[in-house]
Amino acid sequence: MAGALRLVLGDQLSDNLSALADADLSRDQVLMVESRVEATAWKHHKQKLVLVWSAMRQFAERLRARGLNVRYVTLEDPGNTGSIGGELRRALEDGAFDRVIRTACGKWGLESHLLGLDLPVPVETREDDRFLCSRTQFAAWAEGRRELRMEFFYREMRRKTGLLMDGDQPAGGRWNFDAENRRKLPPGLRPPERLRIPPNPTTQAMLEQVSRGFDDHFGEVEGFGWPTNPDEATAILDHFIADMLPSFGDWQDAMSWRRPFLWHSLISPALNIGLLDPLDICRRAEAAWREGRAPLNAVEGFIRQIIGWREFVRGIYWLKMPEYGQRNALDAQGQLPGFYWTGQTDMACVADAVRAVRDHAYAHHIQRLMVTGNLAMLLGVHPDAVDDWYMVVFADAYEWVEMPNTRGMATFADGGIVGSKPYAASGAYIDRMSDYCKGCRYDVKKRLGDDACPFNALYWDFIDRHAQRLAGNGRMMMPLRTLEKMPDAEREAFRKQARALRVKMGVSE
Repeated sequence: MAGALRLVLGDQLSDNLSALADADLSRDQVLMVESRVEATAWKHHKQKLVLVWSAMRQFAERLRARGLNVRYVTLEDPGNTGSIGGELRRALEDGAFDRVIRTACGKWGLESHLLGLDLPVPVETREDDRFLCSRTQFAAWAEGRRELRMEFFYREMRRKTGLLMDGDQPAGGRWNFDAENRRKLPPGLRPPERLRIPPNPTTQAMLEQVSRGFDDHFGEVEGFGWPTNPDEATAILDHFIADMLPSFGDWQDAMSWRRPFLWHSLISPALNIGLLDPLDICRRAEAAWREGRAPLNAVEGFIRQIIGWREFVRGIYWLKMPEYGQRNALDAQGQLPGFYWTGQTDMACVADAVRAVRDHAYAHHIQRLMVTGNLAMLLGVHPDAVDDWYMVVFADAYEWVEMPNTRGMATFADGGIVGSKPYAASGAYIDRMSDYCKGCRYDVKKRLGDDACPFNALYWDFIDRHAQRLAGNGRMMMPLRTLEKMPDAEREAFRKQARALRVKMGVSE
């Protein structure tokens, strides 16, 4: 009897993947493909290519150890068509299969492509049940709501999972301890040493291959330390919970010169390809609180990122695509400055963030939102260019998580679907949450002049340019009132300096 061809993608490396459930060891075959098309649709960071392909190869070996027949198509395979669709057709030609079984993928374009393939056998698409809220469940939650706010979704997820709940009430009497998680690093405070994973033999071979074959892609491979199998990922998680989680809450929004990791977990690259289970992560963090090993504000903030924010943005993505990817509510038309790729800028905060992504394919959420994202929004960079940059530079970037964060939170291009206001800020915010400004060429206290922090003029010009659009937003009333009281000459000075900055940075002519 013919068996099933079971497709596994590079971000589906989970033992409990729905596509692998009920696999028949005697008849079925698992198909895994190193796709040049997917690798170059965006010129992904070299470290991301190494991460995904090394993890895929190790996952294939684990499946073989379980007795599964795996057809693994490497980049070097002379017959590799370069695309997932092409390899599906080739595998079906080479074997006797009566159907294809796959787990729904995380990228709208690829999902549409796979659903539209004309294959000689039927395709069974299964829910990706590694997420805690299905696409159908999220749509049901969203139906009839005037606004979709993560905080209310998060509360539902807490009730559903029972995480940090005391009966029907939130632990500690509050759903959210975010107000306690915005402390600036005091001088001299240093985080513990971070655990980085030395490359195993499979990873080392992939580092060499990517260095040779993808030298035109962004980033450096030296210093690669990401986990590429479940044991390595669990070691990173254990280290975070034991050594970093106790202080994570206090300093999760802080930024520091040449310290890209601070107390952050560094699990998102492994989590987003399936090497860790989100509910298990959260339960282990909760246990740390209940056993007195970590404070509630830290554990709540961490769990909120996973069952709240991560699940919420995925739900938004699938609810609103493909129209969501065309949104440009602020009519931003500018080019992305070249220093987003080179780091060659006198703005210390931006230079440090770009250095972090170049060297590690990583920056934490405040660097992403309030430095690189905030600057792109203030400059009026087109959201397509922002999307593309985030997809290229981060090891944990997949369109379902990246696009709602950039087009929603970072640039307000979605007009308020994800965030209730534009996350626009002047240099004062960066100064409050970091040590960048002390060593910067620009003076964060100055609003105008050649040595004034560029964020300042760009911020007030942004508020000025979009005052009419923002007039009905209650959370923007304070800056709008300040703008109204501002003398015309000062407003014009901000406009003039902002125009000059956009030209100087290559955003506009």
